[in-house]
Amino acid sequence: MFKQMAVTLCTLLSLAGTTAWAAGTTAPEETTLRTVPTSFADTAASQAAASALVQVKAPAKSDTATAPVVTITPAASAPADTQSAAPKKADEKKIMLNLASRILTLYQGNTKITMYPVGVGKASTPSPTGTYSITDKEVNPTWIDPDTGTQVPSGPACPLGYRWLGLFGNYGIHGTNAPSSIGGYVSHGCIRMHEADVEDLYNRVSIGTPVIIYYDRIVIDRDPDHTISYYIYPDGYGRQPLTAEQVKQALAGYGVEDFEEYGDIYNKIAASDGQPTYVAKAYDLYVNGQKLAKRALGKGGSVWLPVFTLASAMHTQTSWNGDTQMVTTAYGTAPGVVHSDVVYIDSEDAYILYRLQGRLTGNLVYTLQSVAPAAGTTAGTSLDEDTAGSLAKAAPSV
Repeated sequence: MFKQMAVTLCTLLSLAGTTAWAAGTTAPEETTLRTVPTSFADTAASQAAASALVQVKAPAKSDTATAPVVTITPAASAPADTQSAAPKKADEKKIMLNLASRILTLYQGNTKITMYPVGVGKASTPSPTGTYSITDKEVNPTWIDPDTGTQVPSGPACPLGYRWLGLFGNYGIHGTNAPSSIGGYVSHGCIRMHEADVEDLYNRVSIGTPVIIYYDRIVIDRDPDHTISYYIYPDGYGRQPLTAEQVKQALAGYGVEDFEEYGDIYNKIAASDGQPTYVAKAYDLYVNGQKLAKRALGKGGSVWLPVFTLASAMHTQTSWNGDTQMVTTAYGTAPGVVHSDVVYIDSEDAYILYRLQGRLTGNLVYTLQSVAPAAGTTAGTSLDEDTAGSLAKAAPSV
């Protein structure tokens, strides 16, 4: 009976209208989006703050949430079921839910199994962030009206749908009889799913499955072919203002920050439409067996190599002419391009400039190997200060 009473207020908004994702409509395309967090810190404080407010009025729901970017004053101890001291297996299943994107992702280890759009807590009663686990499962849950005590059995009129996955206290993941609310900030803290989706998830997980809930407007995805794309979501909870520099730093974790200009990032933050932006394919870069700090980037049918990084690795004096957009060494001259004040060359010109030949390996590493001695050049000497400065900070051309 307690479980039935506990799953109450998170469903009330389904009876009184909803706020759908982005523009008043459900966004089915979200099922194709990614949910890899750029940053996430599980804190006892975030769990404690959420649990402390659950007890305001049992069995009704009064919930709050905290984002990784917000400083929280710890409350009482977190619910026991949020504390998991047991070691986790590398291939175990886990649920990750980004409240900013409103996408729930089921993982097997680090592999995504499936993704679902969800409805989450409204701004005034946000869903709590933290690390939890599934504590109970119920088929055909009964909803009890907190005002009248009337029981609504499982069926089309039940706001809980046909499946309930408990998290802690009064919070859970469940179906809904208001499918248009999916994708919005609509509940008193519970997680709503389309009925077919929650039934599918129900069959895939068990009691004890970890559930990680976080809030991150920046979502970066790396496909199996190393294609890097990123998404910026609206600040539905008003807790994560973004700057272009923050986005740059997030992209730097994948080595593609040079190929996304500040102006484009400003525009993307302004739009905050949750749509993907393709940046480049990122490959670890090796020269004569040495891994370099920057990566080779694939875009437009070419692999682009950072000139200053190559010049340093080869100890070869190199010059850049911003007027002619040409790179010159003792071996020859080749065109360059500037991305975020960094000069890049097409990998096909690595031989012309440095007598290097490259290839993309089967495990998506770009490796360059010397094919001729550096006779008659300044190889073996360090770059002069002016050359190094011109390559590191070339005059922007875009």
